[in-house]
Amino acid sequence: MQKSNLLLALVAVSLLAATASAQMQTWNIDPMHTAAQFSVRHMGISTVRGAFTKVSGTVQYDPANPTKTVIDATIEAASIDTRVEMRDNDLRSPGYFDVAKFPTLTFKSKHVEAGAAGKMKVTGDLTIHGVTKEVVLDVDGPSAPMNDPRGNVHVGASASTTINRTDYGVSGGHPMVGDEIPITIDLELVRPAAAK
Repeated sequence: MQKSNLLLALVAVSLLAATASAQMQTWNIDPMHTAAQFSVRHMGISTVRGAFTKVSGTVQYDPANPTKTVIDATIEAASIDTRVEMRDNDLRSPGYFDVAKFPTLTFKSKHVEAGAAGKMKVTGDLTIHGVTKEVVLDVDGPSAPMNDPRGNVHVGASASTTINRTDYGVSGGHPMVGDEIPITIDLELVRPAAAK
């Protein structure tokens, strides 16, 4: 009798684990349709906008429990683009991002809170210029899933936060450049079609 009960308990645990695993989905960040955009005040009178155009990584997502979401994203520092080549080269230099020494920016989530419908707050570690600080991303999404002609599933999301560039050692010694940097990451996520 005891062996029978033990066997039933093991089967139940296995089924629960399998169900939980089936709900958790792995999505890849689509680099062609994703960018980390930012803006910075210049001399307090104008706003310069730019983007890091090469973003990659994965998102673990459980539609039944969004608080289990896990984000691991990498941004190539050299992909910075403000539409002015001289300025972009300056931003890649040791005075700012020093891309030769610190080639990537990364974000790794630690905690997720569900907000109103379609909204989340994601707390995680943002690493820029070799410095790691905790930030909170306000996330809209994910959107309703859409299938492409090959059967891959796509969703979109947008995440935003504001950082102080000097906290990360991205000073540049330039007093005319603002310190507060709003960041918006527009993401497209792809889940490959199930193998047949």
